[in-house]
Amino acid sequence: MQLKRNILALAVATIFAPATVWATDGYFSHGYGMTAKGMGGAATAMAKDTFGGANNPASMVWVGNRIDLGVDLFSPIRSASRTGSAGGTGALDGSADSGMEYFLVPEFGYNRMINPDLSLGVSVYGNGGMNTHYPSGQLDSFNCTQGAAPHGPANLLCGSGKLGVNLMQLIIAPTAAYKINESHSIGISPLFGYQRFKAEGLDAFSQISSDPNNLTNRGADDASGWGVRVGWQGKITPNVTLGAAYSSKIDMGKFNKYQGLFAEQGDFDIPENYNLGLAVQAMPNLTVALDYQRINYSGVKSIANSSQTLGCTPTPPFGPGVGSGCLGGSNGIGFGWQDVNVWKLGAEYKMDEKLTLRAGYNHSDNPIQSADVTFNILAPGVVQDHLTLGMSYAVSKTSDLTVAYMHAFEHSVSGAPNPIYFNVGGTDTIKMHQNSLGVAYSWKM
Repeated sequence: MQLKRNILALAVATIFAPATVWATDGYFSHGYGMTAKGMGGAATAMAKDTFGGANNPASMVWVGNRIDLGVDLFSPIRSASRTGSAGGTGALDGSADSGMEYFLVPEFGYNRMINPDLSLGVSVYGNGGMNTHYPSGQLDSFNCTQGAAPHGPANLLCGSGKLGVNLMQLIIAPTAAYKINESHSIGISPLFGYQRFKAEGLDAFSQISSDPNNLTNRGADDASGWGVRVGWQGKITPNVTLGAAYSSKIDMGKFNKYQGLFAEQGDFDIPENYNLGLAVQAMPNLTVALDYQRINYSGVKSIANSSQTLGCTPTPPFGPGVGSGCLGGSNGIGFGWQDVNVWKLGAEYKMDEKLTLRAGYNHSDNPIQSADVTFNILAPGVVQDHLTLGMSYAVSKTSDLTVAYMHAFEHSVSGAPNPIYFNVGGTDTIKMHQNSLGVAYSWKM
């Protein structure tokens, strides 16, 4: 009993330690739980660990009594550049690599069988996030303001000081799952979301902000909210399992310190999403899984609204802008992200009683179009293709060690800056690639 208490205390301390994550399918993670991460994220029709609250709540009743505790070392490499600006003179050309390239992303899951047909558990995981941390000094403020300010260093978006954002999202998903019969189960997970955000170096956007005093450099702010995920899993034949799960939009409170940045006075909800899954036991030792996921970014104005200024009249140089389409307005400027379709393919091969090998591929639509590149210097979530590898090793009859690796191939998007609020001309380019290496330990009780 004391060991279980120590494990739980360590899990809580790890989960609530400061962490920042940039995710891969837009800003969602490519997978939840180290087993899924080794299989390209495919998990909807699988029942391997205690992350059903993130993947499919119905899977938890097939897992048994179990604890999973893991951490991922995540490394996103982000950069941005501008060429051909200022009528081809290059006066506002520049490039920058984002710093802060390593992040620890913890995860924790617990499940307990109440009786043979009912389980109660919890999944705690980083849903995703975004982070950029560009240094200042790429541009000259004299050029940014066309001579209306003294010379001095400016960042790529003509603001002062460092440029970037930091968003972290954590979800706690208590989960109940029930076996309808020996082949089918259903589950439900109330979702408690917590998020933290800060922004720096955006003062050049004051003229199109509805509240310039709550636009940038306000330190960290946080918000919380609720949603729900429901799921079904069914064994159709002895070798074929299907799964489906749906998550509502998580209605989050507002970032009051950034009500002049995000649409609807600082609102930043977590988007609705759903997933379908198929798992086939192709051979006695080989299982192949395929997931389809849809993430509806369009349901959140601060994410999906165009970065083009629609319904906003700038008030140079310090604002506030006039109109509901200004930053922070009721229909304010957003990042222009589109809904994405994600395909996740994974394979698991059981070598022997102790060793299981995994591999996977994950492909996501790119949510960012060329018209919105400049604003997404802050959030270059453009990677699309991911390869994964993983393995589990049975340390004992009641414990396993699982490792997962992911590489997201470099992808870039280019576009012209919006002349209405950033009249510099030329072409902006954002690009990113990623690596992650995670390890998890599980106890079967």
